[in-house]
Amino acid sequence: MRELAGRTAFVTGGASGIGLALGRAFAEAGMKVMLADIEAEALERAVKSLAQFGPSVRGTICDVADPASVEDAAGAAFDAFGNVHILCNNAGVAAGGGIDAISLESWRWVIDVNLLGVVHGIASFLPHMRKHGEGGHIVNTASMAGMNADLGFSPYSATKFAAVSISEGLALRLKPFGIGVSVLCPSFVRTRIGESGRNRPPRYGPTPALDPDSPVAAMVAEIARQLEAGIDPADVAARVLAAIREDRLYIFTHPGMRAQVEARFAAILAAMDEVSN
Repeated sequence: MRELAGRTAFVTGGASGIGLALGRAFAEAGMKVMLADIEAEALERAVKSLAQFGPSVRGTICDVADPASVEDAAGAAFDAFGNVHILCNNAGVAAGGGIDAISLESWRWVIDVNLLGVVHGIASFLPHMRKHGEGGHIVNTASMAGMNADLGFSPYSATKFAAVSISEGLALRLKPFGIGVSVLCPSFVRTRIGESGRNRPPRYGPTPALDPDSPVAAMVAEIARQLEAGIDPADVAARVLAAIREDRLYIFTHPGMRAQVEARFAAILAAMDEVSN
């Protein structure tokens, strides 16, 4: 999609971090923007903050883990702006993993948001995009954690690998319809994903306490440090807009991560070579 002005974007997780940066970038490009988020007060602040960049920015409450909530949010976007052309399945959460204390509730929460949230977005918007026939683009936010398993046994990594697979498969199917697909795989970005527990619904139970002396606690502390030193979400948004315009499938943000991907691919190829011998 080379021309963005006058078109409409829908962004989940739009009240902060990468989602808010995407909303601003879209508004600055002359687009109509619907921000969707589960956090009401933050969403209201986000919409107000973008008023100066574009007059057509709205917000709608949305729990991406709930398909009915996503459907309602989609309806709000259609009612406000008509046809939607860009869908950003960006909402995401993180919860502790590890092998010492496996919380099934945390796994269910992360899967419901990071994986099924993507599926719910596609289910609510893809039929609409195909019907209006004006072209479109879907951006699914994954992570470098979807390209390597450095986090170990983690619901976050598992869902991000899934988001990469969904995007790759979707891109093949949607190309004939003039709908592009991108998968965003950033490394550390200055966002509040480390504070995901603030939006954890009661149905998933409380956030499990971490043993402060455990390896998982040390990893969480290091991730928090890396996030604080991460790149600006605006830099990520700029790469996303470029990828949409150029119809690129993969969006990476940290060139230093190449070595980790190469190591994984090398191991896979070596194992395949072993079978051939």
